[in-house]
Amino acid sequence: MKSEELQKTLWESDQPVLSMKQGNSCGEKGLTVVPESEGKHSPHTEADKGVGTRLGILTEKARENPKLRFTSLAHLLNEDFLKGCFEEIKCKKASGSRDKAPGVDGLRAEEYGENLEANLKGLVERMKTKSYRPQPVRRVYIPKPDGKQRPLGIPAVEDRIVQLGIAKILSAIFEADFLENSYGFRPNRSPHQALGEIDRAIMTKPVNWVVDMDIEKFFDSVPHDWLMKCLAVRINDPSLMRLIVRFLKSGVMEDGKLEATEIGTPQGGNLSPVISNIFLHYVLDIWFEKKVRPTLKGYAKYCRFADDCAPRTDAKEVQRN
Repeated sequence: MKSEELQKTLWESDQPVLSMKQGNSCGEKGLTVVPESEGKHSPHTEADKGVGTRLGILTEKARENPKLRFTSLAHLLNEDFLKGCFEEIKCKKASGSRDKAPGVDGLRAEEYGENLEANLKGLVERMKTKSYRPQPVRRVYIPKPDGKQRPLGIPAVEDRIVQLGIAKILSAIFEADFLENSYGFRPNRSPHQALGEIDRAIMTKPVNWVVDMDIEKFFDSVPHDWLMKCLAVRINDPSLMRLIVRFLKSGVMEDGKLEATEIGTPQGGNLSPVISNIFLHYVLDIWFEKKVRPTLKGYAKYCRFADDCAPRTDAKEVQRN
């Protein structure tokens, strides 16, 4: 998609704004957020319920108004919320995922958790004073089925916690916008469901052609400026946007050398899948629905999992677009 076409898919900035500030009623219909003090003494019960309520409100409001932009979101990254994110990361570590690998500081999750309350208190304070800056990610490589290697960026434990918190907030909002033909990086969706959708289309519809597309080095080449414009469709919180930019610009450490990250979003962290899916929602999913589909004469079905997608039938017309 050309830049001017992408710009047309993004809504204008004069949209209604919904504030999520604690205790305030605002927005078009008003909104009161559950006070942060509730559930502090039981992080696995009442606190989780409070966080779920806040995220649920975001999703509800996003569904009610597709052009609503949200402000004052960064305050949701409080100690209770981040403690839940830490516990989730610890569970992934226990299950044997790559979350057990340390970042550039060499600190592991269990070590960070030894003084968790003080660590999270200091982290939240640094975010409030805007002095928190993510550390560079540590680059490692894993083998791919074709014999090549896939680069992964392993964030520091503290940065994983913040990334997961931001990812949860963004998912709660943008999940209301994502199309049904998008299967990657979304709750309760899997590659098997995407394959099943493709199978049903091929076996039951008048399909003569299948176009299979994979964006080469997608995660290494996402343009930061357009990514932030996509996020700004729904997010109008300078503090949250600043945090995301700092993650994008935090750099990559490999063999003791720091490499600047002017483009791309390294795979391996909790934030990259979500913001990448938001970007692809506009540059691929919306592009197909608004620009390509109206030009097609016959049956057309589009399906995407992460950066892999397969539009079916009218293949030559799709390729021309």
